[in-house]
Amino acid sequence: MLTPWFGEFMGTLVLILLGDGVVAAVLLKKSKAENSGWLVITAGWAFAVMCGVFTAIACGSPEAHINPAVTLAFAVKSGDYSRFFPFFLAQTSGALVGAALVWIHYLPHWRETPEPAAKLAVFSTSPAIRNSSTNFISELIGTFVLVFVVCAIFSKGVSTTGPVAGLGPFLVGSLVWGIGLSLGGTTGYAINPARDLGPRIAHAILPIAGKGGSDWSYSYIPVFGPLVGGALAGLLVRFLAF
Repeated sequence: MLTPWFGEFMGTLVLILLGDGVVAAVLLKKSKAENSGWLVITAGWAFAVMCGVFTAIACGSPEAHINPAVTLAFAVKSGDYSRFFPFFLAQTSGALVGAALVWIHYLPHWRETPEPAAKLAVFSTSPAIRNSSTNFISELIGTFVLVFVVCAIFSKGVSTTGPVAGLGPFLVGSLVWGIGLSLGGTTGYAINPARDLGPRIAHAILPIAGKGGSDWSYSYIPVFGPLVGGALAGLLVRFLAF
């Protein structure tokens, strides 16, 4: 049962349950955390990543990608692409289930929230200023930073003098918090295709009270922007031989 596929599924499920959960807490009406703001959302996502990584490791995926862009980056780095599509499926499926659990958890609050855009924002990202080119670049840059710094954290030089065993997930969570605070204001920093695609599918198929459309016209940006950013970071890491 404890396999890399299951680990990626469970890790991404926990990532989305806690990550989309904090967005729901802030945006949905009559939540005790309503209107608590961007700092709470970015902190919640940081802890969600940390918990998702620990869960993935415990459930059989020692590398704990929980992100197709990270999986692609390591495939580019190693030249082995055999795990990309199985992991993409596991991660996206876990994200969909995690999003469905958020819907169930906040079930009475959807009807109390009149804005369809706020309900969609619980599940998927959207840009502050809609511009396909700059939105794509924002997702590319944010994901490049994520992957490159993750590789730096676990690089040979750092691992011999830096973080002790078990500290890595805390550092990755801190990195995601930093990305959210510094770079997240443009697009909501998906930086993870499964994080956006799985919950967007959940939004489309779940009977959410008063929901609007799922904004599929934007959906390719938080999928392909992170994939390109991850691939570029993987190429650089391969060149630098971290």
